[in-house]
Amino acid sequence: MKVLLVDDSGTMRTIQKRMFAKLGVPDEAISEAADGQQALQLFESNHFDLVLTDWNMPNMDGLTLLKEIRKRNEKVPVIMITTEAERARVVSAISAGVSDYLVKPFSPDALEAKLRRWVPAGVM
Repeated sequence: MKVLLVDDSGTMRTIQKRMFAKLGVPDEAISEAADGQQALQLFESNHFDLVLTDWNMPNMDGLTLLKEIRKRNEKVPVIMITTEAERARVVSAISAGVSDYLVKPFSPDALEAKLRRWVPAGVM
């Protein structure tokens, strides 16, 4: 499974990578981006089975990134990471084609539940 983690916080990306490692996803299967622009460049030049993106980032936010990904690929699961206060904006993400969302802070169990829902059996 190839995963693209998008978050302007290096600490959050590290935490997410550790969660993925506990689920059996090796570090070399994970690519990281610090903003939506960087993520879009990676997305255009690589195949990913899953994109996990923060909402609030500099240069290109998660919602704009989602829209750009959907122009290029309608099927790859994109999970938006939001804070409790942003929950109301989830409707706009749903209309833009988000697959699912996680509310910060989230547990490894919550991440695993989302992965089981969106990643085909045998890929994870």
